[in-house]
Amino acid sequence: MADQKQTQLFENRKYDDREYIQYLTELLELQNFPKLRAELKDDNEVDIANFLDTLSDEKIALVFRMLPKDMGAEVFAHLSPEAQYNVAHAFSDAETTQLVAELFVDDAVDFLEEMPANLVTRVLRLTSPQKRQTINRILQYPENSAGSIMTTEYTSFRKNMTVGESLEYLRRFGHNKETIYTCYVTNPSRILEGVISVKTLLLADDSEIIADLMDTDVISAHTSDDQENVALLFHKYDFLAVPVVDIENRLVGIITVDDAVDVIQAETTEDFAKMAAVGPYETAYMKSSIWNMGRNRIVWLLILMVSAIFSGLIIQNFEGALLLYPILFSFVPMLTAAGGNVGAQSSTLIIRGMAVGEINFRDIAKVIWKEFRVGILLGLALAIINFLRIVIFYDNLLIAIVLSASMFFTVVLAAAIGCSLPMLAKAVNIDPAIMATPFITTLVDLTALMVYFLIATALLPGL
Repeated sequence: MADQKQTQLFENRKYDDREYIQYLTELLELQNFPKLRAELKDDNEVDIANFLDTLSDEKIALVFRMLPKDMGAEVFAHLSPEAQYNVAHAFSDAETTQLVAELFVDDAVDFLEEMPANLVTRVLRLTSPQKRQTINRILQYPENSAGSIMTTEYTSFRKNMTVGESLEYLRRFGHNKETIYTCYVTNPSRILEGVISVKTLLLADDSEIIADLMDTDVISAHTSDDQENVALLFHKYDFLAVPVVDIENRLVGIITVDDAVDVIQAETTEDFAKMAAVGPYETAYMKSSIWNMGRNRIVWLLILMVSAIFSGLIIQNFEGALLLYPILFSFVPMLTAAGGNVGAQSSTLIIRGMAVGEINFRDIAKVIWKEFRVGILLGLALAIINFLRIVIFYDNLLIAIVLSASMFFTVVLAAAIGCSLPMLAKAVNIDPAIMATPFITTLVDLTALMVYFLIATALLPGL
């Protein structure tokens, strides 16, 4: 009955199912290795990697050795850097040689970039000369560039080949390629001349020539292009792969959609961290130490704390107004919060628009004009509501005018600041995410206080 229940659990489980991982863990603890091996054999490589990442250091290599040889490389590529290190460290030279030989070049590069120098030296020593040369070449490309995330295992044809010859080539050598769904056409000097899909090949007659079927309008990336910009090509054109060329337009590699997704995830994670005034984490949240988490936060907190001192100086400068009209101080939190929220809304929308390629710096005038008008609408709405609230509950027309006018101008200015700063940051090669919530909120707070007290000083008698 228990086996039936476990089988049903396997058949009905969802990805990342903790119950299933617990089931595999129990098989391991009970040393039921035949059953565990059978379960892993039928499982997905990504799910196996998720399971291995939950194990202790001494058990990872043990379970990894149970995997079929044709699954090992794919599972290894999806492991966390910590788990990869444990496996490679525990493996013999013969096992390491076989593992690296089965890894695609881009996966091997990703692995080596995260490893300590002594392990990198050992792995490269056990790698074939040709593959070692390719790995070293990719490692030399600038960090976060297209060249650093590409793979050299692509499929290329000559334009004078027939469809039949091309399909035969795929049958013979396709299993060693990262992807065969998109193929490229090059001349003897590796100059990129065209692109052709496997679908086109399968639907064409065997006697047709590649030159007559290929698409010559090829969208490619340069080795020095920023990886985030390359990832946008996948989003824009729904590519499965993007060719990477050098300065002479020679095809040197391709970037596949799985690597593009990893880039998008990494860039999004980094942007979220910056938008929250937190330094980017190199490890997952649950595996990060308290010390590292505190270290990543404290710097920005100190910067923002120092900037908040200026808010205190503004309040101190208008201390006389607050002593004469103490009620003014009670509205400060609401005013600064409204301005900060509007600025954060504007900056978030603009950063998102720039991230997906919808907005660029040439649109700055249009964006400011649009957000200015939106700010007027929002400012009027909030100003009218607060005017009525103060008149009804405080019966003070003059204070109502001061607060509503301050609210209106604060919101308008906050909208303009929130939309313009990220675009200006992008123009000078600063990550726009830095100009997100904490920074803009602090700047808007200063603006709101200045506007508030200047209007109060101008309108209220005795000031």
